[in-house]
Amino acid sequence: MIKTYVCLYQQHATDLPECIDLATNNCYDAVAIPIVNTLFYRELAAQPIKSRHAVFSRSDLILKSTDWLHKVISVLSDNIDCDSPDEEVRRHSEATLIQEMSFAEHLVQHGHMMVRIKSGRTVNFARLISRSIKGTVLAAVPMVDPNYMKQVWRSDCAEDDVEGSAEDTWTWWNKFRTAADFNTKIKLVLELSEDLPSKESLRRWLGEPVECIIVPSHMFVRNKNNYPVLSKAHQEILSKFIGNNTHFIVKASREDGSLRHYAEYIKHLVEKFKVVDPMQGFDDLLEIPLQPLIDDLDSYTYEVFEKDPTKYKFYQDAIELALVDRVPDSKISNKPVIIMVVGAGRGPLVRAALNASANTGRKIKVYIIEKNPNAVVTLTSLVEELWSDKDVQIISCDMRDFTPPEKADILVSELLGSFGDNELSPECLDGAQKHLKPDGISIPCRSTSYVNPVMSSKIYNLVRQVVVDRCTNPREKMHSYSTQAENNYVVYLKNVYHIAEPQALFEFNHPNKDKVIDNSRYKTLTFEVTQDCVLHGFAGYFDTILYKDIVLSTHPQMHSKSLVSWFSMFFPITEPQQLKAGDMLEVNFWRCLSSQKVWYEWSTSHPHMSHVHNHNGRACPIYK
Repeated sequence: MIKTYVCLYQQHATDLPECIDLATNNCYDAVAIPIVNTLFYRELAAQPIKSRHAVFSRSDLILKSTDWLHKVISVLSDNIDCDSPDEEVRRHSEATLIQEMSFAEHLVQHGHMMVRIKSGRTVNFARLISRSIKGTVLAAVPMVDPNYMKQVWRSDCAEDDVEGSAEDTWTWWNKFRTAADFNTKIKLVLELSEDLPSKESLRRWLGEPVECIIVPSHMFVRNKNNYPVLSKAHQEILSKFIGNNTHFIVKASREDGSLRHYAEYIKHLVEKFKVVDPMQGFDDLLEIPLQPLIDDLDSYTYEVFEKDPTKYKFYQDAIELALVDRVPDSKISNKPVIIMVVGAGRGPLVRAALNASANTGRKIKVYIIEKNPNAVVTLTSLVEELWSDKDVQIISCDMRDFTPPEKADILVSELLGSFGDNELSPECLDGAQKHLKPDGISIPCRSTSYVNPVMSSKIYNLVRQVVVDRCTNPREKMHSYSTQAENNYVVYLKNVYHIAEPQALFEFNHPNKDKVIDNSRYKTLTFEVTQDCVLHGFAGYFDTILYKDIVLSTHPQMHSKSLVSWFSMFFPITEPQQLKAGDMLEVNFWRCLSSQKVWYEWSTSHPHMSHVHNHNGRACPIYK
């Protein structure tokens, strides 16, 4: 887990080394201070004053370069207004901003500087900041509209009406980062206040790249032991961000006698709410979906999948239940139940079947079908060393080409991908079901995919980075971005806002009893947008009924406990779409087929019309 740092924000610091010592002695990891020393005065407008006041800050020699990098956040002037309607103010602000950013990057090229966003009028401000930054810009925004309570106090109308008229500070941030083209070097800093965000608003903030939370000292209250603490409500808010590895900045004066207590308390909260995530390290990493039909999986990939005890426990339970249904207690005999494990990999499902046989007392005969010749080596070793006394037979071929000597009672497979059918389980099982008796059982017997719209500038930028990594020619980057943004990815979604709840998309049943088997699909879904946000793409999930009531699911609201075999799918859109509260988002998804491949296509129809992504599988085909 990333170490959480706690920084001390000093609005007035004339002696920087002394300020750093004060912070260090009180358990802080760094300081945030105005880049302009309050002992200096600056005039940029006219000569000769301009030249006489070129020195506006401290010398870089007072600290070593490593200290500037690790111990100091340079806070740019708060009175900068690069979007002022007053041209003189605008020009003065532009010059001030450029001068201060230049000096901050002179101190440390890849350090941190912080700016404050005070309204939604920031287009020019964002343009100037984003055009040449080398380090990280922390954009500070209040979590809740600072004028909200003022409106409540001054208004005679109902509180609900006042809340509707209060300005949404998320729109300040959204306008700023959109104008800056979602620049990855710009991170969000949220300032805590007495006013609490709604749950929905908080969920939206959690989908943003929040680097730090500012906690002003006046937010602390005294507990019964006279120790400064935060209210339960504010603790709950901070706990959500601690899970996302967010850092903290305590804003207090040097004369405050509780500086150490603030830092100790924040670090206590970090330990209290820290969650050990078994998927730590995979957060928001893009992966290309596997295509096991054309690519033989390697030993490492098999090993990762086999570490999921939940999946194979559920499979074993399903096989046990199917065996008992197939052979009731009154009909147990020496006649074996025929089980075919198709796509057996290195044998975890074979192991589950043998365990199910032992637990139920039903005799079984197992056909192990696997096309990967390297996995067959492992299976052969298992048969010779562990299963030599079992009735098992290995067949090295594609399940669709296998001609068995007898029909199966139970057909077992784990061909499901992160979207359910994206590893072509319908095509494979439709081809293999000829091996099943007319009344035979397929495990799994049904799979359903789900999608929902999501906002994640982090994922959006990762998709863009794929293009940067693969292309060296700038013209190629412009041309190929639309192709990469039409790919679909496997990703463990963490830094994301779910715009609406998932809805069911495509369903497949096994065995497939349709007279004419057609696995192409098309569906239109409509999602209601509850608050202003940005659409970056769609998250995909699935659930599968293994047998009767035994279900595996990656659906966020029904996720099987401890299931780690599958991450979500992500379907990007090439251009982010600004959505408003109350919008009805209309989405189209297709599953398309040809003789050689399967592919998904997707688009939006309302409130913004997009082109059809991955048309004819041009970016992301799944080969048969």
